[in-house]
Amino acid sequence: MSSAQPLDVLAIGRCGVDIYPLQVGVGLEQVKTFGKFLGGSAANVAVAAARLGNNAALISGVGDDPFGAFVRAELARLGVDNRYVATHGEYPTPVTFCEIFPPDNFPLYFYRKPSAPDLQISPNEIDTDAVRSARLYWSTVTGLSEEPSRSAHFAAWEARAKKPFTVLDLDYRPMFWESPAAATEQVRRALAHVTVAVGNREECEIAVGESNPRKAADALLDLGVELAIVKQGPRGVLGKTRHSSVTVPPNDVDVVNGLGAGDAFGGSLCHGLLHGWPLEKTLRYANAAGAIVASRLECSTAMPTAAEVAALAEQTAEEAVNV
Repeated sequence: MSSAQPLDVLAIGRCGVDIYPLQVGVGLEQVKTFGKFLGGSAANVAVAAARLGNNAALISGVGDDPFGAFVRAELARLGVDNRYVATHGEYPTPVTFCEIFPPDNFPLYFYRKPSAPDLQISPNEIDTDAVRSARLYWSTVTGLSEEPSRSAHFAAWEARAKKPFTVLDLDYRPMFWESPAAATEQVRRALAHVTVAVGNREECEIAVGESNPRKAADALLDLGVELAIVKQGPRGVLGKTRHSSVTVPPNDVDVVNGLGAGDAFGGSLCHGLLHGWPLEKTLRYANAAGAIVASRLECSTAMPTAAEVAALAEQTAEEAVNV
């Protein structure tokens, strides 16, 4: 199976079903009604990139069950090519519940044990031609937490041979790992194969042992990436290369649900990189995309359009000039 036309964005990683409470500010034991949405970090990034007009696809796995059928159909409905989403019937399609306590408390409950179909992707299932030809290839750290997914990720990176815009999301979820040290070992192996790394301060500490944003970015660059992006929460986002450094302030929005904001950031980051934007504009627009999703309840179906992102990003730039 190979792509007739190179993809703009090819992502590999988690997909599943997000079950979000429709009552905000109460625990799951008190929630009466829920909404069902496409979820999973890599799936959300692909949707976000597609919403901005990019040709996007996802490499992942689902169970042989109704939720798996929903995931495949919803990816297609939201503009993501699902041809590389395999059915692995040994495990059910994952379901994730969350609680919503704005502005900054959104507990997640993952139902992915003993494993999940998206971690059953094997090296022989990777379309290396598609990986090699994609304009941007996006991976997440979660895919390194188990075999055979881990070997599949490294096989894909070997095929891609560190082509520009090989991105690693440092998306560290402790519940998927036996220990922080095990995650550090695999992330450091992975960093040798990618050109862009993006993560928050805690994720950078797992990756390179540094939570100070500038030291973390420098450590990532020393390990061979060309662009290091460190999210600093209320202090904005730092982007650093060997020759430049940019810090972009956050957007001020009323947060409804912070989950998915990082994936919106990722999709917009893909868009800016593919369009050759200056680093400051790329990060400013990515921040705006994340802020828009944070102001909405859902994740995948909340991903903003290019016009929405531009409106907020340019408003933020104008306000900064007028301060």
